[in-house]
Amino acid sequence: MASASFQGTKINPTRLHKSQLPFFIFLIPFSTLMILPILFIINHAFKPRSELFAYPPRFFVRNPVFDNFNELSRLVSASGVPFSRYLVNSLIVTIIGVTLAIFITAFSAYALSKLKFRGKKLLFEINTLALMFVPIAVQIPRYLIIARSGLIDTYAAHILPVIVMPVAMFLIKQFIDQTPNEIIESAKIDGASEMQIFMKIVLPVIAPAVATVGILAFQAIWNDVSTSVLYINDESKRTLAFYMQSLTSLQGNTVAGQGMAAAASLIMFIPNLLLFIFLQGKVMNTMAHSGIK
Repeated sequence: MASASFQGTKINPTRLHKSQLPFFIFLIPFSTLMILPILFIINHAFKPRSELFAYPPRFFVRNPVFDNFNELSRLVSASGVPFSRYLVNSLIVTIIGVTLAIFITAFSAYALSKLKFRGKKLLFEINTLALMFVPIAVQIPRYLIIARSGLIDTYAAHILPVIVMPVAMFLIKQFIDQTPNEIIESAKIDGASEMQIFMKIVLPVIAPAVATVGILAFQAIWNDVSTSVLYINDESKRTLAFYMQSLTSLQGNTVAGQGMAAAASLIMFIPNLLLFIFLQGKVMNTMAHSGIK
C-alpha cells in the first residue's frame, strides 16, 4: 500500500489570508472591549478638570496635563507615612513572594509529575479541587490561620497566602508531563541527581510556564489590598496598593478626585503592563501548550 504524503497548505503565515478573516471579525470586537478600560484610565489620568465632567462626555483627552499627578503628589507629601515606605513594602513582599511562588510550585509540580510516592494522585486532586474556590471563600479560615500563627502585622501575612497557587501548580505540571520519562531515567542512570535533572532537563521545558506563574504571582501581590486591610494594623507594614486606594477613596467623589484616582490606577497598572509586554511570548506559549500531553 502506498504511503500517504502530507500536503502542506499554501497559506503564508506572515500575511493575512482570506480564510482567516472570520477569526479576525470575531476577535476584533472582543479585543476592543478589553482595550477600552485601559484607554479610559490613560485618558482620564491626563484630563484637566474642565474635561473630567464635560458635557457631552469625551472619551479621549484633548488637552493632556499632569495636574492629576501633581495633586496626587501633593496628597502623598502631606501623609504621615512616607510614600517610599509603602513602595519599599510592596517591592519586598512582591520580590520575595514571586520568587517563592515560582520555586515552590515548580518543585511541587515536578514531584507530582515525575516522582513516585504514596498519596500523589490524591494531592493532585486536592490541588485541582482548590481551583474551584475563589479567595473570598477561604478568607475566614485564612485569617484564623494567620492570626493563630502570630503573623499579624508581618510581611509573611502578605507573602504566605500567595506562594502556593493551585493554578500555577496545574500549569507547570502540564508542562512537565510533556517531558519523556525515558530522558529522566537516562539521566538517573548517568548519575544525575533529582536537582540536576530538574535544573538541566525540566527547567528549560517549563520556562514559559514559569514566566506565566511569575506574572500571576506578581499581579496577585502587587495589586493586593485586602491583606493590608485584614491582617496589617501597623501602617508602616502596608503596601502601595492599599495606600493608593485609601488615598483616593476619600477624594473619589469630587471632580479632582476622579482624576487622582485614575492617575493612581495608572501608576499601579504600569508595572503589570510592562511585565506582560516583556514576557508575553512565553505567556502565549504557556496557554497554547498547557493542555497538550
